Amino acid sequence: MRSPKRLEAPACRTATSPLNNATGRLLALVGLVALVLVALTGCRLDVEVDLAIAPDGTGELTITATADADIVRQAPGLAQDLRFEDAEAAGWIVEGPAATEDGGLMVTIGHPVTSAVDATSLLDSLGPPFNDMMLERRTVEDETRVSLAGELTLSGFEAFADSDLLAAAGGAPFADQFDTAGVTPEESIDITFRAALPGAVEQTSGRRAAGGLVWDVPLDGTSVELTTETVQRPAEGGWWARPLAVIASVALVAWLALATALAISVLRTRRARHV
Repeated sequence: MRSPKRLEAPACRTATSPLNNATGRLLALVGLVALVLVALTGCRLDVEVDLAIAPDGTGELTITATADADIVRQAPGLAQDLRFEDAEAAGWIVEGPAATEDGGLMVTIGHPVTSAVDATSLLDSLGPPFNDMMLERRTVEDETRVSLAGELTLSGFEAFADSDLLAAAGGAPFADQFDTAGVTPEESIDITFRAALPGAVEQTSGRRAAGGLVWDVPLDGTSVELTTETVQRPAEGGWWARPLAVIASVALVAWLALATALAISVLRTRRARHV
């Protein structure tokens, strides 16, 4: 690890405070930590974004950010500087900041998913590097397909800051320190996206791993197309279920028709006797 170039703690707190109040981009909260660590240099931030969807279309979106021990040592007030009021007001559940076993700091932010439309809205709220994200779920007869699409790209550290902050700062916060240290996002941040979707995977641009499909987000200005589609069908062991259901339905209709015919016949017979 390179020898970090320290900044005065007050400068770090002042520069990051506008991000704490930023709205519309939840990853700005993660970007806040990223801006601090790259200013210190030589440190790392690992971010995992997990989307889990159940067979009924509900699920959860979770963001876990882990700062290494070097960040905590060089920015001891970081945990106190983090503000999550906006996220909590928007329905996100925040766990942490909590210390890790190796002396780092971890924050987990989660939000329930009620539908495919809801998932799309939540993914869209993350902002860069998640762009044009969309989850779709459609059912035709006994087959349900779930598709996920989007683009993963990060133009630079300024992508973490909202437009108001960039305008107020005249550019990306800590820009001078970035230039002096020659620090780039890929050297300081690791962002992984994992999607656990129901059904069998028919096609995907991600890699298959335990717990779902995984994409490593490029942080060098390039982009990765995110596409995947899964399909849910009746279990192979239950191949007989659908034909049996059809037979049962036909039998029920036939029985009702017969019962109706018998009832009409009895009614006619009774009327004939009274004539």
